Amino acid sequence: MTRLGAFLLGVMLLAGPALAAPLGVLVEERARSDYADSLPPEGEFEVTVKDAPKGEVVTLAEFWMDPRSGKFLANAVLETGDVQRIGGLALVTLPVPVPVRRLLPDDIIMEDDLAVARMPVGRVGAYVETELEEVIGKQVRRVLTPGRPIQTQSIINPLVISRGDQVEISFSDGLLALRSPGRALSDAHEGQEIRIVNLISNKTVIGIATGDGTVEILQ
Repeated sequence: MTRLGAFLLGVMLLAGPALAAPLGVLVEERARSDYADSLPPEGEFEVTVKDAPKGEVVTLAEFWMDPRSGKFLANAVLETGDVQRIGGLALVTLPVPVPVRRLLPDDIIMEDDLAVARMPVGRVGAYVETELEEVIGKQVRRVLTPGRPIQTQSIINPLVISRGDQVEISFSDGLLALRSPGRALSDAHEGQEIRIVNLISNKTVIGIATGDGTVEILQ
């Protein structure tokens, strides 16, 4: 037994009987303290320990960690009072929607096309979709690979109007409401500007595509 181990064991005996805790729990407690306020609300730890002690660990006497990489070193105090240096990874993971099959451009993403996987924070960049609800119903722009995070730029709102579609032109200024048939001169997603031809006046106007095949004319 080392002097440090004997000292720590003596302190724990004075404080009362020690209960050994799972090593992963002890590491996570210290890692959470190191992360403090930078820990994402939905973050969970996945702890792996290299050369874990064979005996039960009572506490961690010292703990050093690099939050960016998740690498840690610690002095583990065993029930016998011996102290063993351990190391490993304490990675913070986040739930991320990922495709379960290959999705091609123009596919519409359905709920059955997705699963939720936990991934290290380092792999979840600022342009990765993290909300399942924000992905379902979107149209694929670039091929999505099974098990890979979905980049924001790889999906778009689906087309609600295609070039050549007959649409209903709507105009309202609060006092007057008018409707007229029109034809789309380009594709458009919901909320996107689109050029249409008014089939009555034969004039080209610009409006905003809505989700029901109507184009609202800009005032």
